[in-house]
Amino acid sequence: MGKRIAMIQGHPDGQTRHFCHALADEYAKGCEDGGHEVRRIEVARLEFPLLRTKEEFEHGVPSDSIKQAQDAIRWADHLVIVYPLWLGSMPALLKAFFEQVFRPGVAFEYQARGQMARKLFTGKSARIVVTMGMPALVYRWFFFAHSLKSVQRNILGFCGIGPTRTTLVGGIEGLNERQRATWLDRLRALGDAGR
Repeated sequence: MGKRIAMIQGHPDGQTRHFCHALADEYAKGCEDGGHEVRRIEVARLEFPLLRTKEEFEHGVPSDSIKQAQDAIRWADHLVIVYPLWLGSMPALLKAFFEQVFRPGVAFEYQARGQMARKLFTGKSARIVVTMGMPALVYRWFFFAHSLKSVQRNILGFCGIGPTRTTLVGGIEGLNERQRATWLDRLRALGDAGR
């Protein structure tokens, strides 16, 4: 029996296709090959406001598109998150999406004072795919992949999601067609394996 996979396409440009979109498409094709079910979330096409207060975060009513994204994530066994590295981190729109979706009562639950929050997404795994202009080794070893670790620990891990695996596609502007095809093949194979 295949996995249930929620794919979050985090590129903020909803008008133009980018390599992030091609990577996500190949992963989804691999999922079909491997007998997995996929629900796709295109963050750039969703309508939602920025959260500005603790009150909004804890008690605000999410938009219908955010509720649908929450339902897809609850349903999934595995998440795949694809985004470009912008200014050393995820694009602001993707961060705003996570703030909307991973709310109390959905992704975690507050406990008595002094206790850790209860993780409501325990049992789910994830893969994060990040494209970037710099070489992936520079990001990982010189910059210590700080923003990626933040996503893994402070967003996904806080809600119980793990293990979280990563795929870093560096030097994106300089990739030739053969290199791009190799990356697309890798993502399709990961999708086939449900990883």
